[in-house]
Amino acid sequence: MASLASPRQPGDLTGWTRWANTHRKWLFAAPAMTFVGALIIFPLAWTVYLSLTDAEGSVRAESEFIGFANYLEVLSDTDRFWPAVLRTVGFTGVALLFEIVIGMAVALLLWRPFRGERWVRVAILLPLVATPVAVGMMWRLIFDPNIGMANQILGWVGIGPQPWLAGQHSALPTTIFIDIWQWTPMVVLILLAGLTALSNEPDEAARVDGANAWQRFRHVTLPLLMPTVIVAILLRGIDALKTFDILYATKGRGGGSFHEVETLNVYAYGLSFDYNEYGISSTVLIIFFLIIIGSMWALTSRRKKGAL
Repeated sequence: MASLASPRQPGDLTGWTRWANTHRKWLFAAPAMTFVGALIIFPLAWTVYLSLTDAEGSVRAESEFIGFANYLEVLSDTDRFWPAVLRTVGFTGVALLFEIVIGMAVALLLWRPFRGERWVRVAILLPLVATPVAVGMMWRLIFDPNIGMANQILGWVGIGPQPWLAGQHSALPTTIFIDIWQWTPMVVLILLAGLTALSNEPDEAARVDGANAWQRFRHVTLPLLMPTVIVAILLRGIDALKTFDILYATKGRGGGSFHEVETLNVYAYGLSFDYNEYGISSTVLIIFFLIIIGSMWALTSRRKKGAL
C-alpha cells in the first residue's frame, strides 16, 4: 500500500508564493487601492493639464498649451481672485473658531449623564439631517428682509429690519452663522466621542488636589483631548474651505450682485459653468487645492512640534 505523501512544509514554498504570503495584506487591498487612486489621480491630472491650456467655450474645442500663463493671470487678479481668497480664509477661520468653541462647550455639557439626555442629543443633531441646500433655502426664507421671521422677531423687541443676506456687508457674516448652525453638531459628536474615551482618574486626582472646574479643564481635560480637537479642526476645516452648497443656495451666481460671498469654490464654479473658461477655472482649483494641502500640512506640522 502506497504511503501517504507528507504535507508541504513552509520551507517548501516557492519564491513567489512565499513573497505573496508575506505581503498578502497588501495584495488583498491592492485592487481597491488602485481603483480609489485612479479616481483621485485622473481628475487631478486632467485639471492640472487644463490649467496649462487656454481651454474655453466648449470641452471639445481645441486648446493650446500655454504653460503658466493662466497662473500669472489669476495671481495678478486683484478684482476677483484675491478677494475670493480672503473671503474663503475669513469664512473658514471664523466658522471654525465658533464651531470648535461652541462644540467644546456643548460636548462638555453632554459629557455627564443627566435627565432628558437622549432628547437633548437628538435635538442637537437635527441640523445634520437636512442637506446644505435645504438648510440654505430655509435660512434664506428666515432672513428675507420683507417677510422673514428674523426681522419680525427683531421688530418685537424694537429693533429695525436688517438686510441679512441682502446686505453687501452683512451677507458673509450671515452665511457664516448658517454654517455654524448646521455643522457645530458634527464637532460636538467628535469631541464628545473623545471625552467619553478619556479616563476619569486624572480628573479625580486633580479634584482631590483642590483644582476647580476651569483648572481641571485647562490643565487636565484639554491636553488629553487635544488629539481629538486636532482631528475635529482638520475634518471641519477642510469641509469649511470647500463650502459651496450653502453659499450658492443663499446668494446664487457669483456669490451675490457684488460678489459679497464669493469664495474660491463659487468663483471657480462661475468661471466653469457661467463663462466656460475651463483653463482659468482649473487654475483657480489647483491653487485652491495647494492652499488646502498647505494649510493642513502646516497644522499637522505644528501639532507634531508641540505648538498645538
